[in-house]
Amino acid sequence: MSDYSDIKDMKAWLEGERSGVALALNTARGGLRILETLGVIGRQGLGWALGNRPPVPALLRTTFESLGTTYIKLGQFIASSPSIFPEEYVEEFQRCLDRTPPLPFHYIRDTIERELGQPLEALYQSVDPKPLASASIAQVHAAKLKNGQDVVVKVQRPGVRNVLLTDFNFLYFAARITERLAPGLSRSAISGVVEELQAGMLEECDFIKEANNLKAFNAFLRDTGNTRAVAPEPVMSHTTGKVLTMERFFGVPLTDMNVLRKYTDDPAETLISALNTWFSSLMLCDFFHADVHAGNLMLLEDGRVGFIDFGIVGRIRREAWDGMAKFFDAIGRGDVRQMAEAMAVIGMTREEVDVDALTRDIENLQGVLGQVDPSALVQADRNDKEVNRLLMDLVKIGEGHGIRFPREFALLLKQFLYFDRYVQVLAPEMDMFSDNRVDIFAGLDDNGGGMLH
Repeated sequence: MSDYSDIKDMKAWLEGERSGVALALNTARGGLRILETLGVIGRQGLGWALGNRPPVPALLRTTFESLGTTYIKLGQFIASSPSIFPEEYVEEFQRCLDRTPPLPFHYIRDTIERELGQPLEALYQSVDPKPLASASIAQVHAAKLKNGQDVVVKVQRPGVRNVLLTDFNFLYFAARITERLAPGLSRSAISGVVEELQAGMLEECDFIKEANNLKAFNAFLRDTGNTRAVAPEPVMSHTTGKVLTMERFFGVPLTDMNVLRKYTDDPAETLISALNTWFSSLMLCDFFHADVHAGNLMLLEDGRVGFIDFGIVGRIRREAWDGMAKFFDAIGRGDVRQMAEAMAVIGMTREEVDVDALTRDIENLQGVLGQVDPSALVQADRNDKEVNRLLMDLVKIGEGHGIRFPREFALLLKQFLYFDRYVQVLAPEMDMFSDNRVDIFAGLDDNGGGMLH
């Protein structure tokens, strides 16, 4: 018995040593990352002092690109949030692209073998060493399973999670200091935005969650009888938190009109299928796809719309989506009181909102509101200065009453902007808000939700 006890004690000691070593390594890496961050900021500051003084938005963008993963994603958030950030920053950060030099294939092999516990050749019939895509969080390779099925393998870059944790802890600390030094900013809850972004990006690093999102989305399609859309099925036997193997889709991006007509005679009908699928997911699925850019929507060879890459998803309360419907409807009708009530529903606040006072403040914008088509709020070009300014004014008024718009509000606006690009390419004559083939507020109809058409 004593020998067995000694072995148990030795195992416990070894595990403790390993965890201690891992903690020390992560701490050291975190420290190095902070030094790297300060070094980049210092170099940019020195360049500024020596006379290299581009406009501040451009300087900030190049700094973010130099800092890598976390800051590139933050830059993309700025680019897609005209309701939150000044127009010159939104415009500049359109250029902040998530393109990363590909990792050598031996890193991909090592990660797959370490995560799945077998040699690469025992797991796959083949894996193409040349990546299909390479971004800041993961790299994607075409492959074949042993049974001959075509799949793609998404492999997380080494050390990404630790970099994200270190960067966001640094950003949160800086945000808290900024809020203390400038109390007027506390209402805008900079640190709260940082926390929400961190939660979203760390979730994007968990490929088991992404695999479950794929399964849940396909279940939603089956439950609603939707045969016009599909998501890749994950291969769970070949999936871990850092490796995701899934069905490979063959088709073309939804915006590639040169090839699109080989697969469909009616591009507008394809777009309507994508729109109705996405809108119905807002209420009838546990989440909505929160990154429907041109690389993530495909027209497949069999005519279905393929939704891919479920690393970023959003969730919205029924009340908040109903509030957004009423918000846009109220702008169209010039009903300031309903706008105020809707903002109180959409926004996140611990305070009791004085709707009467909020209504009076919004009335000061009535002249501008009367000139804005409600569809322009989500269909306007990102650089539309009038719309951006109006959205910013409304957000600032809300902040003055303790209302902070949730991350989902920005995510929804971002998807509307993406869908408007599809409309411009596939069906420029279509009005997304008035076309009776498009059910924008699917799932709210039976419960008295606001409608725009």
